[in-house]
This record gives sequence, structure tokens and C-alpha cells, in this order.
Amino acid sequence: LMFKIVILLWLWQQMVASGPSDGEFSKIGNVTSNVVVQLQFDDSEHADIVANKHGYKNMGKVGSLKGVYWFKKYDHYISKREIKERLDGDPEVLWHEFETPKKRVKRDGLLDDESNRQSTRESSVEWPDPLYSQQWYLNGFVGDGMRVREAWSMGYSGKNVVVSILDDGIQGDHPDLAANYDAMASHDVNDGDDNPYPRDNGDNRHGTRCAGEVAAVAGNSFCGVGVAYNARIGGVRMLDGPVSDRVEGSALSLRQQHIDIYSASWGPEDDGKTFDGPGRLAKMAFYQGVTEGRNGKGNIYIWASGNGGTFKDSCSCDGYTVSIYTLSVSSTTFDHKQPWYLEECPSTLASTYSSGLINQPAIVTTDMPNTCTTHHTGTSASAPIAAGIVALVLEANSNLTWRDMQHLVVRTSDPTPLLNNPGWIVNGVGRKVSSKFGYGILNAEKLIRLGKKWKTVPTQHVCTFVYEMPDPILLNGQFLKNITINVNGCPQGAPVRYLEHVQLVMSVQFSRRGDLRIRITSPSGTESELLPPRLNDGSDGGFIKWPFMSVQQWGENPEGKWIVTLENVGNPNNRGTFHDCLLTLYGTEEMAQPSELEMDEELGKNSPPALFGTSNFVSDMAGHQVQFGQGQHAPK
Repeated sequence: LMFKIVILLWLWQQMVASGPSDGEFSKIGNVTSNVVVQLQFDDSEHADIVANKHGYKNMGKVGSLKGVYWFKKYDHYISKREIKERLDGDPEVLWHEFETPKKRVKRDGLLDDESNRQSTRESSVEWPDPLYSQQWYLNGFVGDGMRVREAWSMGYSGKNVVVSILDDGIQGDHPDLAANYDAMASHDVNDGDDNPYPRDNGDNRHGTRCAGEVAAVAGNSFCGVGVAYNARIGGVRMLDGPVSDRVEGSALSLRQQHIDIYSASWGPEDDGKTFDGPGRLAKMAFYQGVTEGRNGKGNIYIWASGNGGTFKDSCSCDGYTVSIYTLSVSSTTFDHKQPWYLEECPSTLASTYSSGLINQPAIVTTDMPNTCTTHHTGTSASAPIAAGIVALVLEANSNLTWRDMQHLVVRTSDPTPLLNNPGWIVNGVGRKVSSKFGYGILNAEKLIRLGKKWKTVPTQHVCTFVYEMPDPILLNGQFLKNITINVNGCPQGAPVRYLEHVQLVMSVQFSRRGDLRIRITSPSGTESELLPPRLNDGSDGGFIKWPFMSVQQWGENPEGKWIVTLENVGNPNNRGTFHDCLLTLYGTEEMAQPSELEMDEELGKNSPPALFGTSNFVSDMAGHQVQFGQGQHAPK
């Protein structure tokens, strides 16, 4: 009964916190008064002139997006149509769009409740931090787990790596974060300044919690230990106010040459009936980040896969998790079960630990203000753990690109502890993969070992195949329709021989969207469910050019027949039309190196002797650049 009550309270909390209404958005001005433009010239003074010409004030650049500025005027008496005509007619304005609100939710799992919570056994004390003994996902309670301790014993702690938490802010002077806080990785998009300190109203602790998972200082006898306890940590305050495409674009493009990893534990509503994703500016930020960030190696965007399991939601309907530019992370409980909030989709790459039922252990981290918590929850907690692990890997090899990191995750994640959960398949190259957990639990030690030997992945090729459709296909009654797309070579040039991402962009109108199931089957026989039925989704609008994505065919040769299956699993009176379909294959012509055989030989070697749990722990670790007290780090 207590569990049901807590779940109901959590569902109510999610509805209340589902995002700003139009009324809330109007607090920063009439919607037509806020406009984002891209100019021919990336020059702030010139932007001032253009803004003034149209009766606006230039509020500055949108993040680091080239030529993109935010114009604003509060007292607008000009009609939206006239404003649009003026901007359309200005040759210096490449494009413009009026700022509109977006609903975004933080991906917590449960309300705080310590009653009846199962405790973990205390491990031998390895750090003096009082809550380390409760960090079951780091201290060995779950066996091999994510092998973070082994990564520490190899001398890696995230040194010189910069992580930014995109959320509701960060308490940068928190006792367990201050030594690692990086002001250059921080910004307040909501208020337009460089101080992302959260508004202390009880609702804005989410970002500080996520930050502590990544980079809480080790050995200072306070709270617990971050996965990458010597990484530089910053935060962007963007969820504590109206969220728009401008807000997201600003956050995702913040100082892309300084920040290595962005961690996001939020997204569209996880209500089982929403289709939503990044707008034009957020998409620009992602693309600019992966192509130009980190001096061309690409920023790494870690994304929480979603908490809509209770509503039978699917992360395939979340445009952030289906982006090829994000590393989408799911969750598993301490006993390697599927959490009740987990969403399934074939774009999930891997999993880390998080909370389970109300009486099961959750995640230990920093909290607002100046405190700690032992019950951070949901996929919100999984993404920052992944960000910390990625920071360890980047310390070991800073030359890894964003695609290198995804290759490494696919090759080294461990499915074995999770195989008792249903839904696993074996793809065409023999890898086990799941729509619940991706390729398994992240393994920090294996990621580092392979990452140190990794050769930069070959050039990405993109091959697009259009399903020719002279007229829309009727979808009436109780149907199961297959369409076939033949892949032979590549219309755009060099072929893809080794798959990475598979994207299917579709437009479908259907009388009840939640009754529609869509699957794709590769020539190797790997079947992925791109869209499962969603009981709550009663929309009759369908979707327009939605980019479904799968990573489950990773490594396969795409040559041959691809089969797309559409099925009505609901009311036989449903009606609809299938308008267009575009299959895009991302991958390489040559195999990534080292080869599978070389990888197996390398990862099969014995691990180094464990340095933890010994009476001489401090002196043992001294030779591995680990120091207690101040959370030592080197400036970026």
C-alpha cells in the first residue's frame, strides 16, 4: 500500500512539474516579442543594429551557435504577422522563429522517502567519506558492477576532464563540489548570467544531485564519492523557468571547446502520449557540438532514457534519446532487475545502476543546500553515473571522438548480469542487445583498457534510401503491412559496410496513434520495435517525419532487404495513411579497430591486483595519483 501511495504521489508531482504553461512563459514577455534569428554575419555589434532596425533589443548570442541571436522587446504593439513580414524581407536575416514554450520534466524516479528502505551491507571502508559505505554501485556490493573501483586502481579519476550538468542549476560552493567546481562550465540561461546557483525553493536540487554523482570530492570525510572525483564539474541553470528551443540551444552549445561532456537528465513529458524532441536551435547545437566541439573530436552528450515505464511510454517518442548524437542511458536496480519506471526503445546504448522499488537502495550524492542524500532516483541518476565513467575514459585517452565513445560502449558493456530479464536478442554480429538495457551495464575498466588502444573510427558515411510511394498507403482495419527497402551500395557515394545507427524517418496519420506498432528488420534478421503500442496515446494526429532510431544492428552489413512492418494492434475501426518513409544508414566502409579478435585478447587479460580494502589503502593508492582531502585536480 505504501508503495502504491508513493507512486501516486510521484505521478501527481510529475504532472505539477511537467513544464511551464503559456501563462508562465508570458512572464518573460509576450511570445511574439521574443524572436531568435540567424544572421549572415556573426558579429554582436552588427546584431545590435539589425535588432534596433526592427524595434528589438539584442539580448546576445544563443550559446555558441554561429550567427544566432536572441532579440526581445517587451512593449510590442506590432502584430506578429507584420514582425514576420519585416524579418522575412530582411536579406541579413537567414531565418527567424518566435520563441515558444516547451514542456520538460526532470527524470527522477520517486519522491524522497526513507521509510522501509532496504539497506546495503557495509563494505570495508575504502574512503573516509561517511556515505561511501552506502554507495553499493561503487563499493563492490553488487559484485563486479561497473568496475569503477578497478578504474580508480588504474589511476584514473577524471582529472582534466570537464563535465557540465544541464539542469536546474548547481550549488557550486557545496562542500563536496567546491574543490572541483568549474565556473567556465557553468551558466544561468534562465536569468542570463554566469551564476547557476539554484533558486532554493525545495524543487531545485536535481542538478546539484546529478553533479555530485559525477564529481563529489573523494577523501574529504563528507557525503560520498563521485565516479570521476577529480573531474571538473559545472552546471547550467535552464530548467528553473520557462524552457524554449533558445534555452536548450544555449545550454547544449555552451563553451563547446571547454566542456567535454554534457549530462542531461530531463526531456519531454514521460506520459505515454507525447511525441516531442529538439527544435532547430537544439539540433544546431548537437551538430555543432559533435562536429566542432573538443577541437573537432566532438562533445559527448549523455542522456537519460526516460521514466515513463508506468505509462508504458517509449523512449522512441523522445527526440533527444533517438538522436544519433546522444549516448542514451537506461537503468537497472541493485539486483539487476528492470526498474518500474524504465522505458524501452532500440536507441538505448547501455545502462548504469539506479533506484528500484521504494524499499530498495538508491543513489548517494550531494544535495541542496550543503547536504547529502541517499535516495537520488530514476534514469536521472543513471545518466550522470555514465558521464562520470566517460570522464574516466577520456582521462585515459583524450583523443577519443564522440563516435569512438559509442563504439567503445557497444563493445565493452556487460549484458551478463541482466540476462535474466526478458527481451534480449542476438544481433547479426553476435552481440546481445536489449531495448531495456542496450548492450548492458557500462564497464569502466574495459572501456579504459580498450579506449587506450583504440584507433580513431573510420570516416562516417551516410546512405539514404527513399521508399518510393506514388500515393499514400491506406492503413484501414486490422492490418499488418510490410514494406521492403532494398539496400545495394549507396546513392550518396561510399557505401556503409559496418552499421552504427539506423534511422527511419516516417510520416503517418492514424486515428489512434497509440494502437500503432512499427518494427524494422535488417537483412541479418535483427528485428527492432521502433514504436510499441502506447495505451495513453489517443492522438489522431500521427507524426510527421519522425526520426525513429536503432543501435541494435551495430556492426552489421546493411546490404539486402530491410522490412518495415506497420500493425494496428487496437480497434479494427482505426483508419490512417502512410505518407513517406526514409531509411538512413550511418556507419563506415572499413571495420573499426582494434578488431574483435584483438579486443577479445586485450579484454581477456587478467585485471590488475585490487588495491582496495587493504589496511595500507592510503599508502597503496599514493602511487596512483589519488590524494585524500582536497580532491586534487589540474586546471583544464
